[in-house]
Amino acid sequence: MVSISPASPTDAAEMAEIYAHHVLHGTASFETAPPDGAEMARRMAKVLAPGWPWLVARGPDGAMLGYAYASQFRDRAAYRFTCEDSIYIRHDCRGQGLGKALLAALIEACEGCGFRQMIAVIGGAGPASIALHAALGFTHAGTMRSIGRKHGQWLDTVYMQRPLGAGDSTPPGEEP
Repeated sequence: MVSISPASPTDAAEMAEIYAHHVLHGTASFETAPPDGAEMARRMAKVLAPGWPWLVARGPDGAMLGYAYASQFRDRAAYRFTCEDSIYIRHDCRGQGLGKALLAALIEACEGCGFRQMIAVIGGAGPASIALHAALGFTHAGTMRSIGRKHGQWLDTVYMQRPLGAGDSTPPGEEP
């Protein structure tokens, strides 16, 4: 049984290990040098400070299997109701439904934070990530061609979008 719970700063080193594999071997992240645990803790603190969600998935033995978080899509005030999701699964645990479980929990947490739209920025245009997001109601919002270069290849980025809660059907309780 997998459990999903809020992350804590003590999780940073395990997250850095999971992320390092994706940085070094994959195209989902356009980073080329993996951050260490201290940097991951700084990134987590920046997300958690405004009350945004950062979740971890753990197996029955307590080992971290993956993590997901969301933060405001861009820094400017008009974006305050739109978030961007990030999900990373331990490389030897992919294809087991963990991404779907984490994303579903993240969507719920983001609705609770008052976000009205969620954006997926899918680096490398990974088909598995596109399928995961589509399965949870995201639709294609655009493709940026050949905007990154990693592992000797040009990489596209696919944008997908999903409304949260009332989406844009009603105005927010307070304008930016």
